[in-house]
Amino acid sequence: MLWSATARLGANPSPLHLPVFNQSITVFGKSKPSRVCCSPSRAMETNDDTSKAKGLSFDDFLSKKPYSPPTWASHLKPIPSHVFSLAHLPTPIHKWNLPNLPQNTEVWLKRDDLSGMQLSGNKVRKLEFLLAEAVAQGADCIITIGGIQSNHCRATAVAAKYLNLDSYLILRTSKLLVDKDPGLTGNLLVERFMGAHIQLISKEEYAKIGSVALTNVLKEQLLKEGRRPYVIPVGGSNSLGTCGGTIAGLSLGSWLGALKAKVHAFCVCDDPDYFYDFVQDLIDGLQAGVNARDIAKGLGYAINTSEELKFVKEVAAATGVVLDPVY
Repeated sequence: MLWSATARLGANPSPLHLPVFNQSITVFGKSKPSRVCCSPSRAMETNDDTSKAKGLSFDDFLSKKPYSPPTWASHLKPIPSHVFSLAHLPTPIHKWNLPNLPQNTEVWLKRDDLSGMQLSGNKVRKLEFLLAEAVAQGADCIITIGGIQSNHCRATAVAAKYLNLDSYLILRTSKLLVDKDPGLTGNLLVERFMGAHIQLISKEEYAKIGSVALTNVLKEQLLKEGRRPYVIPVGGSNSLGTCGGTIAGLSLGSWLGALKAKVHAFCVCDDPDYFYDFVQDLIDGLQAGVNARDIAKGLGYAINTSEELKFVKEVAAATGVVLDPVY
């Protein structure tokens, strides 16, 4: 079996004085888990008076609508039939006034950090397509998997709650921390606010079992409980998610569209050869006929050199733009 001990999240998270959360954490191991307890209410509230007072229109927000690809992508297969409006798009592009640029050099910045969904960045772009398919298939809950501070998992928990869906997150952490309450820091705080069911697995077990097998085990468990789960892969990275926004999507859009710009990508885990094949599989899944081979390797996921952290600080101080140190 893949499961071992469970630990209820019930400690008062002082000094924030937050309410006690009514969900559980499951740790992957060998014995059978206890039943996952119920999540908080799915109720969602809107404030129409506030929206009208500010002159804002949210008619399209959270709506499902037919999807029409750009003309240069109309030959790709399969083309999604619908998309959910979860983000405020398009996000702005503006000149980035970085200090000490070479003469006659301009840098422009695409601000997907302003997509309007809680701290989601570009992750919401994939979820607009993936969750449209989930709803079309009649899902009542979402399963996904990633690192302990995964931005994708956090965005999935938020987007799922927008659509009245429960979320089940399998989070990878160190062997020393896998039996402990992960706390209320970073993305975990947002996920627990959203009532996400969190399951922990050590990095060693994750590498041994694999993300697909882990999500399938959880899917089978939920099916036996009468749920209707929809599985989103690591990072939301599959051919459908590529329609929203990934390195594969950027490469594909640039090559097939009028821009013809070279897309430079940096992987934060595994190695470049792995991502060459992974990105190419995503592109091939859309029958695009495009090759992508420009990927470099940093130190690793959420691993920074002192020079990189200094650069992040200097950019924020000079331009007001905060770069994500995880990547």
